[in-house]
Amino acid sequence: MTSPEREARTAAGARARGRLPLEGLAEVGAPPGRDAVSLVARQEVGRVETLLPLRRDRMAASPFAFYRGTALVMAADLAATPHSGLTVQLCGDAHVANFGLFGSPERRLLFDLNDFDETLPGPFEWDLKRLVASLELAGRAIGLRRKERRRVTVRAVRSYRRSMAEFVAMSDLDVWYSSADVEEATRLARATQEAARATQRVAAQARRRTQLRSLARLSEVHEGTRRFVADPPLVQPLAHLQATGTVGADAVGLTRLIDDYRASLQPDRRRLLSGYTVVDVALKVVGVGSVGTRCWILLLQGVDSDDALVLQAKEASASVLEPFLGASGYAQHGERVVQGQRLMQASSDLMLGWQRGGGGTGERDYYVRQLHDWKGGVDVGALRPEGLLGYGRLCAWVLARAHARSGDRFAVAGYLGADATADEALADFAAAYADRAERDHAAFVASPAPPAG
Repeated sequence: MTSPEREARTAAGARARGRLPLEGLAEVGAPPGRDAVSLVARQEVGRVETLLPLRRDRMAASPFAFYRGTALVMAADLAATPHSGLTVQLCGDAHVANFGLFGSPERRLLFDLNDFDETLPGPFEWDLKRLVASLELAGRAIGLRRKERRRVTVRAVRSYRRSMAEFVAMSDLDVWYSSADVEEATRLARATQEAARATQRVAAQARRRTQLRSLARLSEVHEGTRRFVADPPLVQPLAHLQATGTVGADAVGLTRLIDDYRASLQPDRRRLLSGYTVVDVALKVVGVGSVGTRCWILLLQGVDSDDALVLQAKEASASVLEPFLGASGYAQHGERVVQGQRLMQASSDLMLGWQRGGGGTGERDYYVRQLHDWKGGVDVGALRPEGLLGYGRLCAWVLARAHARSGDRFAVAGYLGADATADEALADFAAAYADRAERDHAAFVASPAPPAG
């Protein structure tokens, strides 16, 4: 029997169509004086100058690579259109490359969102639009025909819509317990036998990406103590940075970051961390759009060189959504990222925490986690039509579950309804926005690099 509260919340969602009709989901906004290239350049302010050419090279590689680095551009475009008013915790950058496998503290291999740098509360459809446009661009990158791409995006939205309806039928507790391990992910993607075998291969690779493998690849033992091995510009140990003047890195400030970060951990995890001491620090390049931000890896050693831990402390600045949705309610952005991640993910990294610390000019916000812990991702460029179709369905289920945990699932389900109107409208949006992203990419490639400094 349906309760009055469920009916009321579902009806409130249906009324939200007065703010944004389902057909309006197809609209592609354009703020006055739109200049995507200038917005991309704006995000380079304050980054490590010597790494910016690498960032531009990575973004120039393809329209899909460019799209990965343009969450700010899309946020500005979305803010220029009406929205549903149905608020959830947004990932803020929910493109298909920001989903993947990782190990839970209980040693389960889960599939989930894995990037929360831009997380902030906002209208649910912003994440969904970011996802479907990325699927359209991914389809173009692997040579799918228009009809095949349309099928991928329509089915992804359908998966989100139907999954949200399924979460409506569940208790709050069951929604929070929901997760996708490798077997469940294969089922949700409705994977073919070939795709299931490929998934198992990716899972096996993820299980091999352990702390031990990171240590072997990134460090060596010198006189009984581990040290990072320089591999510039991708990995630059602190001694190398100080010698070259790359950044005004302060070893005391960086090691103090870890000392203070303990306070953001649960008491049992503080006890675990207390057995380790920081022995080396390096600057590491990560991602596409994140290149140039300060991402430190910290090498911690326990009783000997074989007992070691690698943590990643990634700089957290204001979300690209904040100019359009309002400032974060947290005192610092590392906490904003961590709390958003904990809210959206089924299970989060054992060592996930935050701190404000040194390591460059002035104080900066960071969030901290293990560098590798059974982490793995799908090579979207290697997927074929059925593979991308299944992967899109799976990502949409994960996104629906994250939104169902953090927002009003009854209202979102009521807004989307039971027919395919939203599916078709968002597929229209995906195609139109991918066209725009391709034009933006061409303009970016043709534009001169900004002057140094």
